[in-house]
Parts: sequence; structure tokens; C-alpha cells
Amino acid sequence: MKQTKKRSSIPTKAAKGPHLILRLYIAGQTPKSLKAMTNLKKLCAEYMSEGYHIEVIDLLKKPELAQQDQVLAIPTLVRNLPVPIRKIIGDLSDTDRVLLGLDLRAVRTAGAV
Repeated sequence: MKQTKKRSSIPTKAAKGPHLILRLYIAGQTPKSLKAMTNLKKLCAEYMSEGYHIEVIDLLKKPELAQQDQVLAIPTLVRNLPVPIRKIIGDLSDTDRVLLGLDLRAVRTAGAV
């Protein structure tokens, strides 16, 4: 019997396929992991009008998945698309730094009134 890998996904906004593919690596339900998830959801809702897909990977359940993106610390956010790959470590509470790290500066500037 074939087993499938279970991964948690956050609802996405994608009309013609995601513009951004993000993976958030966490370790269980720690305060820092929960804060990173909350901050990422808020950031996506506020600044990412284009399509995006977020995959949450709990390394307590699937530690072998840390190797695919060379995750050394948690929480870590990995932007796989568009290339180049970018990584942000921490709880994602510094919005400006996260937008800069994801190369979404123009989105924030355009959205500012």
C-alpha cells in the first residue's frame, strides 16, 4: 500500500497558478512557530494580491524534509518560486525585512497610499 506524505497547506490565492511558492518549516506548536504562521498569513493577505501557495512543514513529524531546502534553523520560510530561492529565518514579525527578503518591496510601495 502506497503512503502519501501529509503536509499542511494554508489556503492560497491562485487564479492561473501561483506566482509565489513558499514553504514554512516549523517545529510543532511552539510559540515561535505559531507566530511565524500567523505573521505569514497576515503578510500574504495584506501584500500578496498575486497568486501564492504556502506549504507548512512540521519537522517534528517529517524531519527528513529539512534536507531538501537545507533548513538549519526554525522557523524558516523558503521562497522556491520565482527564482532565485530565498530563505528567511525567524518569526516573520519584521514585515519590511520579510518583504525585502522575499523581494516584494515593489508590492509594498505600490500598495502604500
